[in-house]
Order: sequence, then structure tokens, then C-alpha cells
Amino acid sequence: MIRIKEVINVLENWASPAYQESYDNCGLLTGNSADEVKGIMVCLDSTEDVLDEAIKENCNLIIAHHPIVFSGLKKITGRNYVERVIIKAIKNNLALYALHTNLDNIETGVNMRLCHQLGLTNAKILLTKQGTLKKLVTFTPIAQAEKVRTALFEAGAGNISNYSECSFNVEGKGTFKPEAEANPVIGEKLIRHTESEVRTEVIFEAHKEYQVLKALFESHPYEEVAYDIYALTNSHQQTGSGMIALLEDEMDEIAFLNMVKTKLNCSALKHTRLCHKKVRKVAVCGGSGFFLLPQAIAAGADAFITSDIKYHQFFDADGRILLIDAGHYETEQFTMMLIKDLLIKNFTTFAIRLTKVDTNPVKYI
Repeated sequence: MIRIKEVINVLENWASPAYQESYDNCGLLTGNSADEVKGIMVCLDSTEDVLDEAIKENCNLIIAHHPIVFSGLKKITGRNYVERVIIKAIKNNLALYALHTNLDNIETGVNMRLCHQLGLTNAKILLTKQGTLKKLVTFTPIAQAEKVRTALFEAGAGNISNYSECSFNVEGKGTFKPEAEANPVIGEKLIRHTESEVRTEVIFEAHKEYQVLKALFESHPYEEVAYDIYALTNSHQQTGSGMIALLEDEMDEIAFLNMVKTKLNCSALKHTRLCHKKVRKVAVCGGSGFFLLPQAIAAGADAFITSDIKYHQFFDADGRILLIDAGHYETEQFTMMLIKDLLIKNFTTFAIRLTKVDTNPVKYI
């Protein structure tokens, strides 16, 4: 038997809620995480039609990219589609879960999947995230230093880009005097002791602080563990907004626009005037990503694909880049398969379905 919380653990180990933006509302929105999973429905938006489909297919967990609830609800009376969805979910014991900007902000998330769909390679985060890294410094007797390092690595510390088990170590002399109430592992009470120690430094993601400290305390030999934690201003290279990538071969702008329209199944594209140059370097941001235009230009992108661009914002391209609005749904639709692929790798005892409901609210004639 698989419980909802086990599915949530897999999702959040992949796309930590710590990476969601402050305005967002990711996570479990309705339902009991202790319930057994009967089936999962994956969608972009948990609309009423999607809930009806989930009920019909015996799926009691709906995983959406967009949270149906963004801000607090003071009344739930069914006066709008959000309230009706919440009422229907509760009445039918449906769990609603959303992973939104946390999935946008990880390297293997929404924008990497969009790059793959467009045939782009060598993708990197366009605007890396700050304030998500910390450094642990601790001091260990030489004989136990390797044991402590290994425990820290296993807890998730020491990962930098494509490298793991990264640390800096230097030997020195530490002193301490156990007081009368102490129970020292090394040294004697009321006598100052000098110990050859290793100073170990490791970087870790801020949201892993609890598990890293737990590993430190459980592996360290001292009764009182000496350690420091520093907040870092370094950017986290694996988290952030948008991506910058390369086409395998450069293309004319018209050919590039037609390729984008075909691969994203767009009914139409909106774009700025042509720059009359070849397209090779491309910036992308699924959903509303206009705020990344300065970063796309600074990165030397020939084109920038995103959505929800307002009329006057198109002027901001100013002939420096081909700015393309491909549609919000169109740039995020492949997120559903991304989520399904992860779940299939981890769970095989129940059905995982993609919704067949077209939840795109924008139509063209």
C-alpha cells in the first residue's frame, strides 16, 4: 500500500517547496496525506472537468502544476470555479497537490523539459537563485574526521554543480576544558585538553539544514559539537528562473518561428519584428517570464520564448532580440509528462494518468 505522503516525498525530494517563490502556494491543498493512493491524475490546472475525470478513473490524487488556491479563501460557497473545485475535492475525498514555481526553479524542471521539446542543448539556468545556500564549518578529532564527512555527504551536504562530496579540510589544534558537569569522550574534567583536529567546511542547500545537523550530531564523537553555519550570497547554479541553450544548427528567424509553432503545437505566435540575423542561442521560460528579458539579452540570446507579454512590453526588445509569446499553456504543457515520468519510475502499483481534458482557457479562431 502506497500512501499520499510517500508520493509527496518523491515529488519534494525532486522539487523542494523551499524553491517556490514567496507568492506561491505549492504543496498539498486538500486531502489527507495518510490516505492510500488509488490512482493519480496529472494536469496543469485542477479544473472541475479534471476532477470529474479523476473521479471517473478512480484517481484520488490530482497533481497539478498550477495551485488552484493562490491566496487565502475566507468563504467557500461555490461562487467561483476555485471554490467549486475545493468543495468537489473535499466531498469526493480527492487530494489536490501542486508543484509550481518550485518545479520552475529546478534544473531538471519545466524549462529543461521545454528545451528538450525544442531540441535545444547545453541548457543552463538563466537567472540563478540566491539565498539558498549555507556553509557548515565543524571541528573533529583527526581519527573521526572521515566518519563525520561521510555522514554529512550522505545527508546532502557537499554538492556543488556536477560535483558531490566536496569539502575543505585543514588540520589544527583545538583546546577545551571539561567542567565538573561535563561527560567528556576525550580529556579529563577540569583539565585543559589540546586535541589535533580537522576543520571541515561543506556547502549545503539551506532547506537541508535539519538533516545535515542531525547527521553531524549523530556521527560526531564530542559531547558538545563545535560548529558554525554561515548564510552564503553565492548563486545556486542548479536553481533559478528560465534557461539559456543552443540550437544544434543556426536557423533563419522565420524557420525558427515555424519550428517553435510546430513543436509547441501553437495555434499562433506573437513576436517582435525580425532582427534579420540567424538564431542559435535561445532563452526560454515556461509561463510568464517577461521579467527575464534583461537576462536573456545580457546572455546574448538571439531569441527569447515565454508567454503573457503585454503590448508595451514588446517594445522593450528594442531590436536586440526576437521576443516570442508562445502562450502560457503551450510553454508548460509538457510539464505533465515530466511529472508522470518521475512517478512511473518510482511507483508501479497504481495507475498514473495524464488528463485528457484541455484545460487551456485561451482559444483562437
